[in-house]
Amino acid sequence: MSEKKVVKITNHAYQPKHEILPKKEAEEILKKYNAKPSQLPYIMISDKALEDLDVRPGDIIKITRKSPTAGESVYYRYVVEG
Repeated sequence: MSEKKVVKITNHAYQPKHEILPKKEAEEILKKYNAKPSQLPYIMISDKALEDLDVRPGDIIKITRKSPTAGESVYYRYVVEG
């Protein structure tokens, strides 16, 4: 019987880059968009894409995706329990 190869999702080629925004940068983003953290789309702390990050509820995650039309697109998510 052959062994199954487990691929860690954070190392997958199609997984976009996830990083925790420093508090100061997070404040600047919220000010830029005139938003409260709870108005951002949520990402659950249990999301596999966050398993290598030391995230806590209340953190803001910056997700950078490659885009064929824009070159790169950036998204922000608010970390919640779950």
